[in-house]
Amino acid sequence: MSNKSVLLEPAAEIPIVYECDLCVIGGSCTGLFAAIRAARLGLKVAIVEQANCFGGVATISMVCVWLSFMDTAFSCNIVGGLSQETIDRLKKVNAVTESPNDWSVGFRFNSNELKIELDEMAKAAGLKVYFHTMFVKPHVENGQIAGAIIENKSGRGAIRARFFIDASGDADLAYRAGVPTYEEEHRNPSTTGVHFANWSSLGNVDFPGLNAHIRAHAAKEGLPNGFAWEARIPNSDVHMLAATRILNNNPTLADDFTAGEIEGRRQVRALSRIFKRAVPTSNLEIVALAQRMGIRETRKVHSRHRVTSEEVLYGVRYEDAIANGSYRVDVHHQDKPGVTFKYLDGSQTYIVPGEPFHQSRWRSETAENPTFYQIPYRSLVPQGPYGNLLVAGRMLDSDIEAFGALRVMVNMNQTGEAAGVAAYLALKNNYSAGDVNPETLRKTLADGGSIII
Repeated sequence: MSNKSVLLEPAAEIPIVYECDLCVIGGSCTGLFAAIRAARLGLKVAIVEQANCFGGVATISMVCVWLSFMDTAFSCNIVGGLSQETIDRLKKVNAVTESPNDWSVGFRFNSNELKIELDEMAKAAGLKVYFHTMFVKPHVENGQIAGAIIENKSGRGAIRARFFIDASGDADLAYRAGVPTYEEEHRNPSTTGVHFANWSSLGNVDFPGLNAHIRAHAAKEGLPNGFAWEARIPNSDVHMLAATRILNNNPTLADDFTAGEIEGRRQVRALSRIFKRAVPTSNLEIVALAQRMGIRETRKVHSRHRVTSEEVLYGVRYEDAIANGSYRVDVHHQDKPGVTFKYLDGSQTYIVPGEPFHQSRWRSETAENPTFYQIPYRSLVPQGPYGNLLVAGRMLDSDIEAFGALRVMVNMNQTGEAAGVAAYLALKNNYSAGDVNPETLRKTLADGGSIII
């Protein structure tokens, strides 16, 4: 007899609360953009999100920055589609500022205004939206996923669909369906975002000064050596700060997730004390905390192709490319302080707050360098038996260094759009996800506004 106590849950009939063509699990911009693209092509789409809004890291975690839509030479646009459409909508309500020719910050936006715009986009697309709803488990019939069991204030129910996209971030649907997944030994740590009011009362605190303040008092406050950056909310003196580092924490485990949220908020208050100690005349105030810590990395799905750091850093082109990116490889270390940046021109920088930058090269200089990298559709197609499942977002198959570049929001947004279009093509032609024609996929994406190279 097991010494672990259990409860036996009686068998029950679960009502089908909605039937549709496509069910998307996860309402980040990645998931929402998948749903919108599929709906615009004529599919009946449901989307399930456990929070109270769309946007994921951009809204719930308050990371109010999207990176540049340009290549590294700033010579051409490489990102369009719904990312560009969203920025254009935010411009109309004066809720975004653009930083041309900036590798680190392309757009700063008001996360709360973004929530409203995303609601409007979902409504216009005719999506069936389930907020405050937890995905519980998949329902499998005849070797294919036939339903998503959900639970919310109305109780437990099921969404029956012909196709599914896992945009949960943690591969919850794929993992619970038995799709092969993996986790890195040293994953990129999570960060709790904060909005500070009266930021200008700190004076002219630049990037090195910000990190120096933190480094000088980190040990006293029990803060790990990390990496800090900030961004001003448009038309305000409120700034988003990302400076916490939640180490040795696995957000796919409930106890770790809880402990991480508490630790992140503790670190935010410690940072507030550090700044006020550094500038005693400051009236800096915490005015908002992230509803959920910003999770960089958890599970990844074994897919038909694993993107490698060599493919990213050398700008390998793919026949089934569905996304383009130019952000540097950005690895927030678990096993040592600081962060490493690797660039497509062969240079690299290791930054530890309070220390001089460590400049070197990961390869020798060349006459020409790639100016962007790509993501292949195959990295979104899971291994395993399910022909009606795709993944989109940060669970795509990639090695740890490649992931440091691919995982950023403007890149993941594009994977969502590709998954939504691929779902439409699979259903239209009665194909499995892996049999979608790449040329047709790329053309359909381009017809919908995506930049396909």
